[in-house]
Amino acid sequence: MPARAAKSALGGTLFLEDGTRFDGEGLGATARRVGEVVFTTGMVGYPESLTDPSFRGQILTFTYPLIGNYGVPSNDLDADGLPRLESGEVQPRGVVVRGTTAPNHWQSERTLDDWLRAERVPGVRGVDTRRLTEHLRSKGVVRGVVDVGPLDDRPSDEELAKSIRAAPQYGEENFMAEVAPARPTLIVRRGGPVVAALDCGIKASIVRALLDRGVSVLRLPYDHEVPAKWEGRRVAGLLIGNGPGDPSELGPTIEELARPSTRAFPTLGICLGQQLIALARGATTFKLKYGHRGQNKTIYFSDGRALIVSENHGYAVDPASLADTGLDVWATNPDDGTLEGLRDSGGRVLALQGHPEGHPGPQEAGFVFDRFVQKVKRRA
Repeated sequence: MPARAAKSALGGTLFLEDGTRFDGEGLGATARRVGEVVFTTGMVGYPESLTDPSFRGQILTFTYPLIGNYGVPSNDLDADGLPRLESGEVQPRGVVVRGTTAPNHWQSERTLDDWLRAERVPGVRGVDTRRLTEHLRSKGVVRGVVDVGPLDDRPSDEELAKSIRAAPQYGEENFMAEVAPARPTLIVRRGGPVVAALDCGIKASIVRALLDRGVSVLRLPYDHEVPAKWEGRRVAGLLIGNGPGDPSELGPTIEELARPSTRAFPTLGICLGQQLIALARGATTFKLKYGHRGQNKTIYFSDGRALIVSENHGYAVDPASLADTGLDVWATNPDDGTLEGLRDSGGRVLALQGHPEGHPGPQEAGFVFDRFVQKVKRRA
């Protein structure tokens, strides 16, 4: 086992709004940040998780006990201008881990501690993350605060509780200004059809999954009108990907998805995208008790197949609200019965709550992209 990283001279504290406190060592930046405390069950893929925009505004707990063993790779831009990880920065406001290890990997450029410090993100290590996860599963997701500062000057419970009370609720925050693009960008694959992506904080690997299939991608701000043409090229399909926050708060996106001309496109919704498609058709969403986050989530399709997929979501579509929407249940979660997939009877809409790009994680759900691209090419 790799040697443990050198002990920090800083103290780290996670304090929950229900009064539960976890003290440990400081990791990353010296700072205090408030956010919604969530956990992910993935054993690998921490660089991808930490750059996933869906974690914006949250404090991310890793249930796997040793994080950092393969370090942090380069996150420079590739030939298409996409970051090699899921976005160009660390997205959570805080990080909680049981322990860290010294990295050992040929692609590693720095340690997790160095990365978090450079990104000005505070973290706590040495926390009993099993106890924390059991607490969140029992009580539900709560807000909390991560504080990293001098070891001999830890803040009081009341001081930390005051920080939480002064911060906005997670569902009230507008994250789009932080994760959505400010202007449209076209990434070209010569000869390929154009798919518009309403970008609410989409992962780079979703865009890359389309590019790898020969599709050009037009990334649009979340509140942009989906055009019929762009730079003289016909738009042949629509993608709505993942992103942070309460889907019901994204009124401009929901309104755009409800427009008849936008509904005419072959459409693929992923994660938040599934929820937004459902809302645009008149369905409702609700907040899960503690969400689904990890690479080991089972989904069961209506034809009897079961797949393991990567997921990161705290909201879900209410199946009871689908009447008169034109949408049918395509997949469900066998553990808690939540809705995992949608499609319409006309074959124009496909939506999956999980992540078919599967990065990190299994690749078997990639057939969803294949089906979508086939529909797009028939329209092009």
